[in-house]
Amino acid sequence: MADVFRGLNLLETLKESIDNNKLSEVKDTVEDLLISRINLAVLGDREVGKATLINSLCGLGPGDDGAAPSPSPVSPEELASYPNPKHPDFRLWDLPPVPLNSPFEPEGYIERVKFLRYNAVFMTFTQTPHPNAVKVFLEARSLQRQTVYFILLASDKDTEKSLEEQRKASVEALKSQDVAQPKIYLVRPSTLEKFDFPGLLEDIGRDLPEIRAHALLLALPTLTSTLVTQKKDAFKALVWAAASLSGGVSAIPVPFVASMVDSSVAMRILTKAQLSLCLDNESVERLARQRGIEPSRLKGLRTCELSVEVTKGEVKKRLAAAEKELATISSKFVQMAMPRHARSVSRSFAAMLQALNGAIDEMAGDAEKIVAAALGEEK
Repeated sequence: MADVFRGLNLLETLKESIDNNKLSEVKDTVEDLLISRINLAVLGDREVGKATLINSLCGLGPGDDGAAPSPSPVSPEELASYPNPKHPDFRLWDLPPVPLNSPFEPEGYIERVKFLRYNAVFMTFTQTPHPNAVKVFLEARSLQRQTVYFILLASDKDTEKSLEEQRKASVEALKSQDVAQPKIYLVRPSTLEKFDFPGLLEDIGRDLPEIRAHALLLALPTLTSTLVTQKKDAFKALVWAAASLSGGVSAIPVPFVASMVDSSVAMRILTKAQLSLCLDNESVERLARQRGIEPSRLKGLRTCELSVEVTKGEVKKRLAAAEKELATISSKFVQMAMPRHARSVSRSFAAMLQALNGAIDEMAGDAEKIVAAALGEEK
């Protein structure tokens, strides 16, 4: 599995909770992943680059519904909120720029913008970080908030040489203001797959609590094939947890599901997967527009029926097919795969695991083809 966002660790954590009979923890984790509850704030001057970054994090273009406008209609002192249209609980916050006055009290700014309620904060700039912004960063670190990152926004006019010179000057400026081991991420808002954004995601994945890191992963657009793989791993951990709860329902009552026959859990997971992998028509059309590609070309790459539309009929058909195929699966293999408490109802566990994992593999395969075509990386 991919190292970023620790998909394997999540699965191991879920297995440990199941084996220790902490089913409520597993249920909460499943809900968190399905909802993708995360608050991400972007701090800095309200300019085109900042709005583009916020929109790119949601997979939106400047003219799309729900996109952050530029120039911003919000007054310089106010917060602006932009919920992701596909993942409403993934909320982007546009924080007002740090005041440039002197003397400046960072504590007042932190309290005013509710700085500590965000899971992560991107402190953006285009030249070098202002000293008052650095004071906010240092104050946040003193309050044990580690998920604050300096981001140098690159424009299309910047050259790699000029950007590296700006990065070097900014690092020196941070050192002069007592920032220990400063790190600056170079990000081009319109094409997040370039420069340092993948590395930034890797660092966020290490810094955030594990469940929040996965929630962020599932809410982000499919920027690269690596992200598709990471999403697939996370969904397989989610499938295992849901199958374990379903499989254990007759042994230990769990209010999360009624029975294996009820396909509502599978519907929720696969609907979430379709949206997370950006396979729905609206996401594919938007990506095609952004990359100057004929939408029908990207749509035609979807070979899995669930990539196009998640229907109850298709989900039930796959669950029923998995039930029939269980006779060909070694009972010893099933016993090894499932949690101890669910082994008395192995058929439910194995059917959901087999049906949903197969669907996730097919959908991820479609997503990989679409990403490769959009980035011009087709084989």
